[in-house]
Amino acid sequence: MNFVAIKMLIGDRAKYFGIIMGLTFASLLITQQLAIFCGLMARSYGAITDMALPDIWVMDTKVQFIDDVKPLQDTQLYRVRGVGGVEWATPLYKGMIKARLNNGNFQTCNVWGLDDASLVGGPPIMVHGQLADLRRSEGVIVDEVGAGDKLAHISPDGKTKIPLKVGDVMELNDHRAVVVGICRNTRTWQSQPVVYTTYSRATTFAPQERKLLSFILVKAGGGQDPQKLCEKITRETGLAAYTRDGFVNKTYTYFMKYTGIPINFGISVTLGFIVGTAIAGQTFYNFTLENIKHFGALKAMGAGNFLLLRMILLQAFVTGIVGYGLGVGLATVFGALTKNSELAFKLPGWLLGFSAIAVLLICIGSALLSIHKVMRLEPAIVFKG
Repeated sequence: MNFVAIKMLIGDRAKYFGIIMGLTFASLLITQQLAIFCGLMARSYGAITDMALPDIWVMDTKVQFIDDVKPLQDTQLYRVRGVGGVEWATPLYKGMIKARLNNGNFQTCNVWGLDDASLVGGPPIMVHGQLADLRRSEGVIVDEVGAGDKLAHISPDGKTKIPLKVGDVMELNDHRAVVVGICRNTRTWQSQPVVYTTYSRATTFAPQERKLLSFILVKAGGGQDPQKLCEKITRETGLAAYTRDGFVNKTYTYFMKYTGIPINFGISVTLGFIVGTAIAGQTFYNFTLENIKHFGALKAMGAGNFLLLRMILLQAFVTGIVGYGLGVGLATVFGALTKNSELAFKLPGWLLGFSAIAVLLICIGSALLSIHKVMRLEPAIVFKG
C-alpha cells in the first residue's frame, strides 16, 4: 500500500510539484531568515569570542553590551591585579576613531588598544605580518575586509579602490599610523573597519578624556573557578566581572531585549510558515479531493481508516522530506554565494533541526485537512456515477 500511496502522489505532477514548491518556499524562508538573524547576533558579540585567551572581562557596572563602553580609571587595573586568584590582568581600550582617507573622506573605525607588554586581545588570525609588529613605531593592524574596502586608497580617478597593504600609511584622528599587519576577524555589528594597536598608542589616537580604560581582561589562576573569581572581583572592587560566556550572553540579551531585530525576523519566519502551510495545505487538500474515489475504492475493498491514515501521512512525509531538502539546500547555496558580502549569514546545526520541525508541522497540518475528509468517506462513493 505504501507503493500505491507514492504512485497516487506523483501521478498528479501538477499537484505534487505545487506541494513541493510550497514546502520548499517555507523551508527556504525560515532557514534563510533565521541564518541571517544568527549571523547578525554573532557579529554583536564577535569581538568577545575572538579574544579567547582571557577568562574574565571586568568593566563598569553600567555597561550593557560590548559596544556600551563606560571608561574606568587606570587605577582600577591595579585593584583587579591585587585580587587573590587573578593570574594576570591587562588593560584594553575600545573606541570609535575616524580615519582620514587619501581622497579626504572620513571613515569611522573600531580601534582596539592592546596591552603594550603582552598584546593580549589581538586578532585571532593574521593574514600578513605578525602581532608582535605592533611594537614597531606607529604600528597598527587592520582587518582584511576593512583594508580592502572602506579603508582602501582611492585611485586619482576616484573609481578604483586599492587595498591597504603592509607598509601603507593611514591617518587616525590626525595621527600618523603605519599598517604593519592585516588580520582576519569577526565583522562588527555595523561592518566598520577594525584597527588594532597598543594601549598607549590607542589612548594617544583617541580624543583626550579623563578616563580611557575600557575593559580589564583577566586570566584566572590555576584551579580557580572563573565564575567564583568574578564574584570575588565584584565584591572587592565594586566593578562588574563576567566570564567570556557570561559577557556574550549579556550582549546577546541586550540586543534581543532592546532592539527590533527579533521582531522583524520573527515576522518573516512566521510569514514563511503561514504561507507554506497555506500553499501546501490547500494543494494537498485538493490532491486528496481529486483522489477521493481511489480512497473510496480502497475502503470498499476492506482498507481500514488506519491504513488510509498511514497512506496520507506517508505522502505528507515524502513531500516534506523533498521540500525541506530543497529549501535548506537553496538557503545553503545562498549563504555560500554571500559569504564575502556585507550580509551576515550563519547556519548552526540546531537551525536545521528547527527548520525540519517547522516543515514537519506544516506537513502534519496539511495532512490533517485531508485525513478529516477521508475518515468521513463513505465507500459507496465509488459506485456513484
